[in-house]
Amino acid sequence: MSHIVPFASRVVGHHARDILARDRARAQKILQAVNPHGPLAARELRRRRGHHGGSTGGGGSGTGGSGGSGTAPEPSSGNGVDVTDAGVTYTASVGVGTPPTDYTLLIDTGSSNTWVGADKKYVKTSSSQSTGSKVNVSYGSGSFSGTEFIDTVTLSPSLVVQKQSIGVATTAQGFQGVDGILGIGPVDLTEGTVSNTQVVPTVTDNLFAQGEISSNSIGIFYQPTTGENTVNGELNFGGVDSSRITGDVNFVPITSTSPASHYWGIDQSIKYGNNKEVLNTTAGIVDTGTTLLLLATDAFQAYERATGAKLDTSTGLLTITESQFENLQSLFFNIGGVTYELTTNAQIWPRNLNTTIGGEEGKIYLVTADLGSPSGQGLDFIDGFVFLQRFYSVYDTGNAQVGFATTSFTNAQTN
Repeated sequence: MSHIVPFASRVVGHHARDILARDRARAQKILQAVNPHGPLAARELRRRRGHHGGSTGGGGSGTGGSGGSGTAPEPSSGNGVDVTDAGVTYTASVGVGTPPTDYTLLIDTGSSNTWVGADKKYVKTSSSQSTGSKVNVSYGSGSFSGTEFIDTVTLSPSLVVQKQSIGVATTAQGFQGVDGILGIGPVDLTEGTVSNTQVVPTVTDNLFAQGEISSNSIGIFYQPTTGENTVNGELNFGGVDSSRITGDVNFVPITSTSPASHYWGIDQSIKYGNNKEVLNTTAGIVDTGTTLLLLATDAFQAYERATGAKLDTSTGLLTITESQFENLQSLFFNIGGVTYELTTNAQIWPRNLNTTIGGEEGKIYLVTADLGSPSGQGLDFIDGFVFLQRFYSVYDTGNAQVGFATTSFTNAQTN
């Protein structure tokens, strides 16, 4: 039993250099294990505070925690790895209240509070109930504070969360053009954000607790597009949309190598063509908030040599000629003994969108870039948006594993 929520994706950077800078800055935070938000990190947080079980949403409000004075909690560190520093953002239309008012919310796997009021103000309805508790959350480059409410949240006509705890912002910074955040990270990231409350069950926790979904997991599907700000993706709460995959979903456990283990980290190797090793089996992460495919410097240089690409001084991306493109070979990712082919078309920026990143019409830009640090640091790759567009991915918090499957767009020629 699972349910689908459509979303639109948007590349934040308006120039390739901006995209690269955002991706590398995010990678540096991950190397420093800032704001860990993977399932193993969540387990460690629970262990440290002696919290066993019970974190997956026994009720909507999440109250009855540590008690307190009712004053606003101290804001968390503003140096997070979250939606505010992402190179790609995703928005969904989410209804709150009865009848529901629709809000445009950023989907964030790197934070877990759901809140509204940044742009469109919160509309109280018959299902709205103030808890009187104060909420205060800081992100990588934004923040909000306000009051926590209990309300009905409608993710789709068939997916309604009863008695969900949501923040209602009285002040918000850094969220122009959106109304708030749909936080779908581990529940432990809500600790300390709401007064009188230990943790706040997420929408995923409550859907699971209320029997609306059968597993605490999220599937993500993308349709590669050559347009901007189009609805081209789906979140699948509680499972896998079998109509979107063309093969089995193969799962691998979260890597044990730090700092990748603190996020959605996996082990993989990469070959260029049939026999050119680009990256030996090593640890990195799968990250919806990174735009490009980032490789450790030595692996990136091996890819650069193999393709014959040259660094373009205006964009900062690798570029190849038409004849080099005709001779370009696929990248083969070995993840858990299963090989995933990133085709030649998937390795280039959509040519229709060259001018949107400061590139030249007709030029061919590669989407593999230098992570900015050598291999052996515990973060040797980031499989970002350009990789994830070609495969269905599943983020299984309950079993601490990541899954991949091919789709009808794995071999698409859209770019």
